[in-house]
Amino acid sequence: MSEQDQPDDATIEARLHEQDYFRPPTEFVGQANVTDPSIHDEVGDFPEGFEQYAELLDWDEHWDEVLDASDPPFYEWFVGGELNASHNCVDRHLDERKNQTALLWEGEGGEQRNISYQDLYRRVNETAAALRQAGVEEDDVVTVHLPMVPALPITMLACARLGAPHSVVFAGFSAEALAERVDAADSDFIVTIDGYYRRGDFLPHIEKADEANGSADRDPETLVWTRHDDVHDDVGVSDDYTMMADLLAENRRETVEPVSRDAEDPLFLMYTSGTTGKPKGCQHRTGGYLSYVTATSKYVLDIEPEDTYWCAADIGWITGHSYIVYGPLSLGTTSVMYEGTPDHPHKSRMWEIAERYDVDIFHTSPTAVRMFMKWGKEHVEGYDFDFRHMTTVGEPIQPEAWLWYYKHIGDESAVIVDTWWQTETGGHLITNLPALEDMKPGSAGKACPGISPALVDDEGDEIEPASGKAGNLIIERPWPGMLQTVYGNDERFIEEYWEDFSDVDSGDWHDWSYKAGDGAVQGQDGYWRVLGRLDDVMNVAGHRLGTMELESAVAEVEDVAEAAVAAREDAQKGEVPDVYVVVRDGVEESDAVSQRIVTAVEDEIGKFARPANVMFVDDLPKTRSGKIMRRILENISNGDELGDTTTLRDPSVPEKIRDQIHGD
Repeated sequence: MSEQDQPDDATIEARLHEQDYFRPPTEFVGQANVTDPSIHDEVGDFPEGFEQYAELLDWDEHWDEVLDASDPPFYEWFVGGELNASHNCVDRHLDERKNQTALLWEGEGGEQRNISYQDLYRRVNETAAALRQAGVEEDDVVTVHLPMVPALPITMLACARLGAPHSVVFAGFSAEALAERVDAADSDFIVTIDGYYRRGDFLPHIEKADEANGSADRDPETLVWTRHDDVHDDVGVSDDYTMMADLLAENRRETVEPVSRDAEDPLFLMYTSGTTGKPKGCQHRTGGYLSYVTATSKYVLDIEPEDTYWCAADIGWITGHSYIVYGPLSLGTTSVMYEGTPDHPHKSRMWEIAERYDVDIFHTSPTAVRMFMKWGKEHVEGYDFDFRHMTTVGEPIQPEAWLWYYKHIGDESAVIVDTWWQTETGGHLITNLPALEDMKPGSAGKACPGISPALVDDEGDEIEPASGKAGNLIIERPWPGMLQTVYGNDERFIEEYWEDFSDVDSGDWHDWSYKAGDGAVQGQDGYWRVLGRLDDVMNVAGHRLGTMELESAVAEVEDVAEAAVAAREDAQKGEVPDVYVVVRDGVEESDAVSQRIVTAVEDEIGKFARPANVMFVDDLPKTRSGKIMRRILENISNGDELGDTTTLRDPSVPEKIRDQIHGD
């Protein structure tokens, strides 16, 4: 290769084959919430275009100014406006749909609770009164450590009613992670539960609070819900804790007037855990965030109040905040919650629930889709459900998984939207409006209305739009759903998200760009394809390759259920890819399968990207939210220490892989 042909080291190469387009069904387009492409121009009238998002809500005081950008990156949205998120998600629906189900919950053992908007109003008010009696006041940060039970959204909405920001910690996180987040949020309250069910077993969840209280610097008041009417027989609750049942009994039928919050007052904190450094407390505002998730729920997810909508995520993550609780309930729809795992007591559990409740809109992750693929289509067949709209979220979806989802779950009649966004962004930033743009497997789609993504190289120089060249994804102008700051650390907020591609000495917002931390490419058709985190990029013989494109090539092999690529150090090429593969049920691990994988990578990307090794494994190391921890696989490939595995769903997985690979 001549010097002229060498790729720019600052550019991530994107060599995935172009995919065919799929038209949204005529029937879907006819009923969609957005069918007029002028919405892009209307909302794109910056920043006033975002007023139509805010107008979807009830406001106590109208805003004076849509955006105050005088102190970038500390933007203020709907300045002077006042509202309450709990009122918008509950109270305002009572006149028209008080008897409609708001939350449709199913426990792992088959228990069902249909909580109407009237029921939700009563429960949220009583819970708010209980929290107030326990000492919670406006602006207190309440740490919520609850699983997927109705108490979780009820507690969140009760906090919002009081004007007390909540900090929800995913139930699967350890006691150490809980204590760390309690201290980081300066929180004086923990709301937890005695236990919950997972794969048929009752897990004594309260033990994590016990341990966290012993290690946290703070001494928080601990409030305890119970999974059943009484504390489970296998669980002991400290006398120092306060039982929510006692507080609720004392506050039966109490009502709490929703606290009118300034649009810029924080609604919640959500801590993100990275591979290095302490978790970052992403702080989200009330007015801008609620406006943005309500609008994207309506325009992207196509939610109507009459729908039964199921986002199969956990509320402990931002997807659950935005698209189980605040967005859907603000629109007055029925939102499904499920306590258990997708394969208990059988691998058809998801489709059984979808059939039982006649779900209209289904929302899941590529990780889950790959899992369904691995199990096989026979676990879907025979169930009578009919989704009109399906969403993927959390990571890029490979075309192979997309096509399987489209065919076997959507019956080739549902619209699919792949969504790119982050904890920090609050809601979708890149995804198609489902009735307006064609679907394209592997591509997130076009920018949401009013959103201005762009690509730059490592020096911050802009890459020509729609050129098919990849680079660092940035967002060039603010949007209402964006985080306000990193809680208690404005300097880290600037360092993490702004300083790399902004003129931090400028007071002009045009000179500030949000760094997403992802690599991406925009095709000539304007569609965006996200290539994965930039720390998941390897340099193979001068070519910077994103893990997503390599994994997508591997996923083209029918034998593969799931794959992850890690960089192995190589004296000649710098780095070479190792492929860790989980085969589909019924497939035998063999040299023939390995060769098909190598051939697929060579055909899709090029011989220079040929995997150094193909390793068959039973499972991949994943966080509790289902994201593959490629960093750990990279450590295994290079014979390094595993590093921190405490955030993994199953910490034994990397140990087994390391023993298998190195024989230690």
